[in-house]
Amino acid sequence: MRLQSGIFDMDGTLLDSMPKWRSLGPSILKDAGIEVSQEKLDAFKTMCDQKAITYLIEECGLDRTYDEIRADMKARMDHFYTHEVKAKPGVEKFLSLLKMEGVWMYVATATDKDLVRTALRTAGIEQYFRGIITSGEVGSSKHESAEIYEAAMRRLQSNKKDTVVFEDALYAIKTAKSAGFRVAGIYDVTSEHVQEEIKSLCDYYITSYEEMFDIQ
Repeated sequence: MRLQSGIFDMDGTLLDSMPKWRSLGPSILKDAGIEVSQEKLDAFKTMCDQKAITYLIEECGLDRTYDEIRADMKARMDHFYTHEVKAKPGVEKFLSLLKMEGVWMYVATATDKDLVRTALRTAGIEQYFRGIITSGEVGSSKHESAEIYEAAMRRLQSNKKDTVVFEDALYAIKTAKSAGFRVAGIYDVTSEHVQEEIKSLCDYYITSYEEMFDIQ
């Protein structure tokens, strides 16, 4: 894999954190004394936090405002990112090798920037990145457009030919590929059900960063 710059998603790509995100909705319902059926568990598997909040209110009957639920989710993730989060196996070694080779790297994520900084610091990988850009900053999600990748690439002073986007989520991979980026698909357990489609779309696919030490 040859690259001049790398754009990395965070949750599920750099960090083993997607199971925690997926558990937020069910945990909030349980704390409120609301039954969590298998149907609800399945629904949360494919939702971003914004959709999950709407689902909690409109479909699950949670008697709280959108802002209250969002603040609750953020507080839970802040605690997780501060005390528990870990980088995926092989991530730090891989990032270290890229940095030694002169590769510039950026984090592009939907997660709030203050949480991102906390998470990267706890996982011990903050120092490898030249910066962070969020969906909130660019005004569109990875579902909607590739602007977050385009903006990160501009900050890295690179081009699509020399840039690789690292992602675990199918929708984000589709967006990056449609915009002409090379994409490395990263396995995450929360996307287990769509791995074959991810493999078919990506220029590179790995189940662990440890595999990449042997990729040229």
